[in-house]
Amino acid sequence: MEPFNSIANPLSSFFFICILLLLANAASGKTHHHDFVIQATPVKRLCKTHNTITVNGQFPGPTLEVNNGDTLVVKVVNRARYNVTIHWHGVRQMRTGWADGPEFITQCPIRPGKSYTYRFTIQGQEGTLWWHAHSSWLRATVYGALIIHPKDGGSYPFAKPKRETPILLGEWWDANPIDVIRQATRTGAAPNVSDAYTINGQPGDLYKCSSQDTTIVHVDSGETNLLRVINAALNQQLFFSVANHKLTVVGADASYVKPFTTSVLMLGPGQTTDVLIKADQQPAKYYMAARAYASAQGAPFDNTTTTAILEYKTASCSSNCAKTNAVFPSLPAYNDTVTATAFTTKFRSPRKVEVPKEIDENLFFTVGLGLDNCPRGASSSNCQGPNGTRFTASMNNVSFVLPSNFSLLQAHHQGIPGVFSTDFPAKPPVKFDYTGNVSRSLWQPIRGTKLYKLKYGARVQVVLQGTSIFTAENHPIHLHGYDFYIIAEGFGNFNPKRDATKFNIVDPPLRNTASVPVNGWAVIRFVADNPGVWLMHCHLDVHIGWGLAMAFLVENGISEVESLEAPPVDLPVC
Repeated sequence: MEPFNSIANPLSSFFFICILLLLANAASGKTHHHDFVIQATPVKRLCKTHNTITVNGQFPGPTLEVNNGDTLVVKVVNRARYNVTIHWHGVRQMRTGWADGPEFITQCPIRPGKSYTYRFTIQGQEGTLWWHAHSSWLRATVYGALIIHPKDGGSYPFAKPKRETPILLGEWWDANPIDVIRQATRTGAAPNVSDAYTINGQPGDLYKCSSQDTTIVHVDSGETNLLRVINAALNQQLFFSVANHKLTVVGADASYVKPFTTSVLMLGPGQTTDVLIKADQQPAKYYMAARAYASAQGAPFDNTTTTAILEYKTASCSSNCAKTNAVFPSLPAYNDTVTATAFTTKFRSPRKVEVPKEIDENLFFTVGLGLDNCPRGASSSNCQGPNGTRFTASMNNVSFVLPSNFSLLQAHHQGIPGVFSTDFPAKPPVKFDYTGNVSRSLWQPIRGTKLYKLKYGARVQVVLQGTSIFTAENHPIHLHGYDFYIIAEGFGNFNPKRDATKFNIVDPPLRNTASVPVNGWAVIRFVADNPGVWLMHCHLDVHIGWGLAMAFLVENGISEVESLEAPPVDLPVC
């Protein structure tokens, strides 16, 4: 038997290794290669043609579809005249912080004429995310959907819909968006509001020169469609509704939720919501419509309404629908905080989840606007904010300043001194009535590039407290590299004794962007299990430009799988 064994063992080992390799390949998913060319493209909207920055000449940009477990390799070539980066909004980027994309945070920008290849794997996420430029105001037109299907052989936790349709809500300026923000930066005033909202790049029937290109979504009577709704607007929370149809919410930010039915959605910029819609009405044309939820009292906003059409594809509709107008939905009032709150507080995880109970880092961050006094010697033309000031914003009284010579992740990884400090405060330097009449002495923040350091594996709770400095409003706060549980939200000043009783640590929703209520607060929890430098900021782009941001520096753990990967060789240099 001896000679037989000596032959059999190597053979069996060989087959065993082959099986392991096959299993590894099956587990690792597919690799999808894409080329993104950033370029100026003539785009006509609202009667005028603009040389608009696009990806591959498309507006919105291409929809990417992958399965949970797949890898994306996207080569971005910059043929525009502006610096650019691409952020994969909501992707966990486990150990691949170099691919996250925010300018001067995880990479230097891709300069005109240069390129960079983003490489990352989707791990444990299913649903709708999106990608967008993360450099100045380029994301006004550089964005697209990122759809993550279940693993091969997997299924949705609901009946498979007949169709799936991405619905990208956007914001359009009848001008060059970069010029709009540059003028505001120069003057210190608020930037001009947009001229239109869009659905899949089209303003819709209520705007001039637009009705011939209105987005149409076709349905068959009786079928169920999955609408993947994304708020890609730059500066505005939006209400969304479909005339005469109920929407069943089944997912948000690439996490499934306990299904609930509603007639209206509210999404902050950055948020996604997956809804099932059944074509159970009389065959006809029905408007989908979106318009502003504008929570800041007295602040100007774009009060227009974008529309698309849900059109039944039956024979009776084909002949009759052409002659009749689409039915219009009822939308909430612009300042309807009650409806916005009723919607956001309905979200629950589908089942009991593992929320961190013991907390290692208990943080309290104020988020809100401020005003800078006019700098000595500055011209009044550079101080056109209220009463001769300049608009600013801050978290814990620190107005965040982006570095310019290195990215924060590069400075951390290479130990480059002087780029940032790690003394971001764990609580505001002064305790005050955050949502009351705030003393004018607290309106001016300090400027700095301050990070907060977290040990690998730390269990973190952050209270996000809105302030009423200058004006209170709803702030969509997005954390890069992480999902977090929203365990509570409320109005007024957060009171730990009173409000801890409201904490949901059983089935809170898992999100990447939290809508902090106007004049209120939200509490989030997460485990710092992804090493790197991760930006947390308001997703109203006007606010991040004013400094409503901070970043966490999450240290490496012990092993290689708990440590940041080495930077890619083609990482852009500043």
